[in-house]
Amino acid sequence: MSRPGLRRGGRVAALIYAFFSFAVPLSAQAPEPDGYRMDEYRGLVPATVKGGTVVGPEEAYRLWQGGAAFIDVMPQAPKPADLPEGTIWRDKPRDSIPGALWLPNVGYGAIAEVTAEYFRRGLRQATKDDPSHPVVFFCLEDCWMSWNAAKRAAEWGYDTVYWLPEGTDGWMLWDYPLARVTPMTGQPQAE
Repeated sequence: MSRPGLRRGGRVAALIYAFFSFAVPLSAQAPEPDGYRMDEYRGLVPATVKGGTVVGPEEAYRLWQGGAAFIDVMPQAPKPADLPEGTIWRDKPRDSIPGALWLPNVGYGAIAEVTAEYFRRGLRQATKDDPSHPVVFFCLEDCWMSWNAAKRAAEWGYDTVYWLPEGTDGWMLWDYPLARVTPMTGQPQAE
């Protein structure tokens, strides 16, 4: 299978993105913390994740072609409890990497046991119950939630963990495909 062509202007955008990604000094990246990121989930992220391997969009695409599991941890806003009766609520749609399993809200720094079990169930499903199966975690660019999720999976014994810090933003710049996803069933309600 050949790599898809870049859309008009996409090549320029990808080159600009690559230039600025490499031009930013490493000191501008956040240091890797010992624990989980607990707040301000969008911002400079570390260059590493303990127990995992950091990949860019091109390597992630090769992993995708090779059958690695992809887990999208983009959070999903809960339906507000105080909506007036009769108000129609529509969840915000999510376009993601095709075949990815969307596990919203599992990337927070502290998660309830019910959310941790939802995450474990999703990991088992995505990896076909094989902790050595390659699994790629992502969200949006500079999203600590994907970093937290990758770190947590490695701590739970998954030993072929990848983290795509550019998320779907970087994936789109290379004109790789996207598909509409819905959350895995059984998602815990807002706690």
